[in-house]
Amino acid sequence: MRSHIDFGYMAIYEYGHLIPAAVAAALLLLCRAKRWPRILTAISGLLLAWSLAAFLIVQFGVDMNGRLALPTQAFQASGKGKVLDMGAGTGRSALMVLESRPETTVVALDSFGQSFAEHFANAGEGGEVLQRGQAKLLANLTAAGVEKRASIQPGDVRRLPFEAATFDAVVSTYAIDHLGRTGAGEALREAARVLKPGGEFLLMVISKDIWLKLVAGPLMFHSGTPSAASWTKAMETAGFQMVEQGTRPATLYFLARKS
Repeated sequence: MRSHIDFGYMAIYEYGHLIPAAVAAALLLLCRAKRWPRILTAISGLLLAWSLAAFLIVQFGVDMNGRLALPTQAFQASGKGKVLDMGAGTGRSALMVLESRPETTVVALDSFGQSFAEHFANAGEGGEVLQRGQAKLLANLTAAGVEKRASIQPGDVRRLPFEAATFDAVVSTYAIDHLGRTGAGEALREAARVLKPGGEFLLMVISKDIWLKLVAGPLMFHSGTPSAASWTKAMETAGFQMVEQGTRPATLYFLARKS
């Protein structure tokens, strides 16, 4: 469902594949009009088909400016508890939890720094990103009518500003996989630290599927995207016991419990 909520991802992420599509279409028309060699026509046609397929996948498969659905109903099945959203961005994952688990509260944490500015339009520069980022997140929470069950906390997911055993659950979507192997390990250990014993952790990251790389191209990938086995090992090292693992369009998800 779409509404007046605007997650604000930059247009290049949603519409970037239309640029090579336009180039390929123009080249294809020229090839036919000028009767250029068939190999050029074939290459142009393949580029056009790839670009349009990638555009459709990003629009309707990934749908990064649309609402997220919980990948598993096992997460916070009680429907209650205090949840930390690590790397909340403009609120997709916070809304995912708040709307699917109406008796939870969420602390939405983000650094509102360089990474935020690189992904979201009109984020500003320098200290301006902090103010605009928090305002955008709050606007989306308010538009969804869940702002009374949420709070916003600036902070680094690698050094969380919370006491140990503060949260019943932690969620992170498409954030920790921006940090590289070392940073991701630090964030996972912090997630375990702030969870109560037996608390749940839901991690969603960009998939490493080869078909997605071939079709959707580099816009969909962070450098060094780890495999599912690598994420499992890292989470177990951080102190988690794996409960469930699965896939969604362009996504790997892991549900774990603090050991």
